[in-house]
Amino acid sequence: MKDTVDHKLAFPHTEYSGFDAGLSEQEAAALEGVNRFAREVMRPIGIELDRMDPDVAYEKGSPFWDFHDAIRALGLGPEAMEGLSAREAARMEALVVAELGWGDAGLAVSAGAGEMPIRAAMAAGNQELVDLCQGKLGCWIASQPDRGSDGMTLYPQERKPGSKGNIGNLQARFVGDEIIVNGQSSAWVSNGYVAEVGLLDIVADYGNGFYDEEGSVHGCLVVVPLDLPGISRGRPLRKLGKRPLPQGEIFFDNVRIPRRFATAERDDFKTKHALSWAHAGTNMAHLATGLARAAFEHALTYCNERRQGGGLIADLQLTQYRLGVIGAKVEAIKAMARHVAEYTKCSPVPHPYFTASGKAFCTREMFEVVNESMQLFGGNGLTQEYPLEKLLRDARAMQIEDGETNVLFMHFGFLMAQMNRHTGWGKN
Repeated sequence: MKDTVDHKLAFPHTEYSGFDAGLSEQEAAALEGVNRFAREVMRPIGIELDRMDPDVAYEKGSPFWDFHDAIRALGLGPEAMEGLSAREAARMEALVVAELGWGDAGLAVSAGAGEMPIRAAMAAGNQELVDLCQGKLGCWIASQPDRGSDGMTLYPQERKPGSKGNIGNLQARFVGDEIIVNGQSSAWVSNGYVAEVGLLDIVADYGNGFYDEEGSVHGCLVVVPLDLPGISRGRPLRKLGKRPLPQGEIFFDNVRIPRRFATAERDDFKTKHALSWAHAGTNMAHLATGLARAAFEHALTYCNERRQGGGLIADLQLTQYRLGVIGAKVEAIKAMARHVAEYTKCSPVPHPYFTASGKAFCTREMFEVVNESMQLFGGNGLTQEYPLEKLLRDARAMQIEDGETNVLFMHFGFLMAQMNRHTGWGKN
């Protein structure tokens, strides 16, 4: 009797997110919905904003606000994770945020930064602040022109011996029932040009100066309505990449904020500051996952369309090797991003320096993927007719955004050296 069994090896199972298996019904439905939103809404708006002058790109009625109306209707806010365990939430967040990064990394950052104030209010259990933030676009005001990476240094041993922490020019003073803020942010505050509410993450004087006994600075987290007297804005930043993301300075001139708007003060600031940073870092790693996959998929498709020397370049062994290398990197980036996200949500004692290492690794490898994907396009990759030149500019920005890559690796190396010295971790 003739053997009718098909012995050909089947192609492997994949999802929109790549080589994934075992997605729950809820995860698969969320992934499909966000992929459709990223393809049909984010990509066209991202391209349009990328080519607009920043002085008009973010005005009311622009495509930027169309995006925020659409993503709000999609229901991806903080409440979307309610009822999930920490591990389930980490996995769902990884799928959703990576898919938004696949759509447009700049718009995805705008959406994520927009939630920072309400997330802080919810974590503090302050319903007044939750109501204040509801339905408003937010921003995270942490970076300053004269403080830079010093704001991410958590241990006095990381400073030059004998020096004190850098307080910068944007400072809060707690006086009775009020917080008085003076100074300016850097121009890199995401949504800074348009945000309606902000999460201040700055140094603070509680009446005895800015420094503790080790020379480190006191700080605070404060939710602030950005229409208070004394607050003004600079012009939107003109920049290389992430142009769909409006960034700009915010100025504070003797701004008075009710003390009850603080979500962290002297005693719990370091912990909550670290958690805010860790949340931002995990999101950046997921965005790198999506952006890398987008570039790879564009290159993969192009190689199966472009003919050279009489045939498709995808049939050349050199091309197949190059696709194999960057395809493996895409999966490695995804795995690292998910690992640091799960650790950050599930560990009894997480640490932002480990999260930072994930962000640094994912964005560094992502840039290599995007750069090699552009190389496979040849000269076409340099033109605006194809998406790679925009993706390369966006990817380059992520090497610096939310912490410059080498500084983040340095922090992680410091942490591991201290753990080995003081706890014995890593010793044979």
